[in-house]
Amino acid sequence: MSYYTGALVAVPTANKDKYQEHAKAAWPLFRSYGALRMVETWGSEVPTGKVTDFYQAVAAQDDETVVFSWMEWPDKATADASWQKMENDPAMKDLPEMPFDGSRMIFGGFSPLFAAGDTPDTGYYQGFLLAVPEANKSQYEAMIEPIWQMFHSGGASSITEVWGTDIPKGQRTDFFRATKAQDGEVPVIGWTTWPDRETYLNAIKMMDEDKDNPDIPEMPFDGMRMMWGGFEPLLDYRAET
Repeated sequence: MSYYTGALVAVPTANKDKYQEHAKAAWPLFRSYGALRMVETWGSEVPTGKVTDFYQAVAAQDDETVVFSWMEWPDKATADASWQKMENDPAMKDLPEMPFDGSRMIFGGFSPLFAAGDTPDTGYYQGFLLAVPEANKSQYEAMIEPIWQMFHSGGASSITEVWGTDIPKGQRTDFFRATKAQDGEVPVIGWTTWPDRETYLNAIKMMDEDKDNPDIPEMPFDGMRMMWGGFEPLLDYRAET
């Protein structure tokens, strides 16, 4: 079963090119450790929220942009082994210096929950993060299908949602604090892909006009603590590249 490593980081906006070069240099190493895919997206329309948002998640400063990224692995065992290899790989020392504050980066391991569609030409990502009561996992999973059908009818290319299975707690930031997760709640991340921003905006307008759609089940989580934002593609590498 596939496995994902998801991450959020605040990058000084002025360091966008440096961040991209750092990610490019890191990909061959991750690929050699068994990674299947690495996607990096740059925050372009990330709103501030009343309770949570992506900026708070990584304690972003005014001159920083939120980067939402994930890496796909063939399984959890391969992902876990990669971090061990990384610690002992002398090639890690040859990577460019991180152009961001790594102490505010949040990351974790996630198992697939739902995926549909394909990403042939992704021009825009809608990323989201929330906390779901573990007891409501099946209800949450059942909710995704009708939402995907609505997104797909609006032009979305794909949807992926993944369930937190190995989420470390950090000293400054982490996925639990980002979502203000309570006991018994699990961080969930997901993303929808769109051909372009305009298609996404038209779909949202359509959904707002049909927000009382009876086919959408009641949310089995606290929607006030859910965060989302629009992201531009920065890098998308696959194992064959």
